[in-house]
Amino acid sequence: MSRLDRLTEEVRETRAAFGDEEVMSISRRYFVGNGFDGTMTSIGVAVSSYLSGVPDGATVLMIIAGAAVGLGTSGIWSVWEIERAEKQAELKRIEDAMLQDLEKTEVEERKHAGRRVNAFMSGLGPTLGILIPAIPFAFEGVFFTMFQAAAISVTLATSLLFLFGVYMGSISKQTWYKAGFRMGLAGVVVTVINLFLPGGAQ
Repeated sequence: MSRLDRLTEEVRETRAAFGDEEVMSISRRYFVGNGFDGTMTSIGVAVSSYLSGVPDGATVLMIIAGAAVGLGTSGIWSVWEIERAEKQAELKRIEDAMLQDLEKTEVEERKHAGRRVNAFMSGLGPTLGILIPAIPFAFEGVFFTMFQAAAISVTLATSLLFLFGVYMGSISKQTWYKAGFRMGLAGVVVTVINLFLPGGAQ
């Protein structure tokens, strides 16, 4: 098989993995869980940047960009390694049950494709969670003051948490607004805690 054929096959398997409910069930957990972490981080950065006197939105964006790279890389790398171990263990159990070597078979390829999707979604969640609330700081000095940018950022982050809750509530057949409220409340709690940290209430 040529390199191009191999790449085409991997793309096909990865696309198929997005339609695999077992793979997507795991991916959703990684996406929302890590997205939650990224969004909560963005709230902490926004509030603490304003309260500590960071002079402009560009500086905040630099801080957030560094956090996004760290959280995104962590999400991808950790899940890549976690899923490597888990998928190999699953494959070994199947091989033991079938008394057959499944290396380079369709079964193994599906496991690899699932691993790629899981790692991608794990990195996407925190990246979106921290970058979307950062948008107002890109317009600080043009449309917003630092206070306004921070306030809008926190509002966006809390709304994003609410949407994460709504999404998970819809999957689990919970009342969507209750699930959204529970997630969104975390953003409010973190904001209040940051306001009352030493130096925050100045």
